[in-house]
Amino acid sequence: MNDLVCAPARLGETRLPDGRLLGWAEWGPPDGVPVLLCPGAATSRRLGFGAGVVDTLGVRLISVDRPGLGASTPAPGRTFADSAADMRLLCAARDLGRPYVVGNSQGAPFALACAEAGVASALALVSAADEIAAPEFAPDLPAELRALTDRAVREPSAAEEFFASFDADAMWDLVMAGSPACDLAVYRDPDFTTAYRRALAEGFARGAAAGYARDTVLAMGRWPFDLRRITVPVDIWYGDQDTTHSPDRGTLLTTRLPDARRHVVPGAGGALLWTHAEPVLRALLAHHP
Repeated sequence: MNDLVCAPARLGETRLPDGRLLGWAEWGPPDGVPVLLCPGAATSRRLGFGAGVVDTLGVRLISVDRPGLGASTPAPGRTFADSAADMRLLCAARDLGRPYVVGNSQGAPFALACAEAGVASALALVSAADEIAAPEFAPDLPAELRALTDRAVREPSAAEEFFASFDADAMWDLVMAGSPACDLAVYRDPDFTTAYRRALAEGFARGAAAGYARDTVLAMGRWPFDLRRITVPVDIWYGDQDTTHSPDRGTLLTTRLPDARRHVVPGAGGALLWTHAEPVLRALLAHHP
């Protein structure tokens, strides 16, 4: 493909003690520094980042399908703690130690859950879905989003049923309609479009109710973990053209984490993970003891 995305070097599935499978994809050298990716909304393991960069930096990038997405077995009713426990088991099974973790978009709170559970040694949150249910954000949310967020908090089962009506085409249309021109230039690149739409098709292959709906209710509700307990280094990345992931582009989130640095990239949007993969990874690797 191009320098934004490329096909995985390795694909596989790991069986957990309860019999479920977690699907994963890898890029970079097998003996490289492990970096786990918690992908964005409804995208499968196949959509990595850092093409042309991971090999140079010696990064072993591992993208993992959350339960119900792609190759991973559904786990109805799962929680953030369940997801972190799955990642701990995967790390043990694949000898990853305490890896660095990247959370992109809706994957950000799942990355934070890994950090709170002691799975991660450092985090990069890139175009991170913020805790929009936090009361500080209520005045800044559009009325429709505020109503949907309130529903996720007060009636999570009903909200999950609503999100279960989505499919890959609806998600693609939603992303395209809400993206600034700098992001559309990425998403409309023919190779990126092919990779992204394939990842969405795989993410919705079992239906939205199997994975995406649960992810979204968890991400849009109040986060149950204590951000003050996350003491590992955290780099928070936003493009200054990003208007969808955080009402304040991570300003409040940065203050809630004991060891966080906020980076705002001029001229960039929500596609920052792909357009600025090298600085994201270099900042992570700088935390290497």
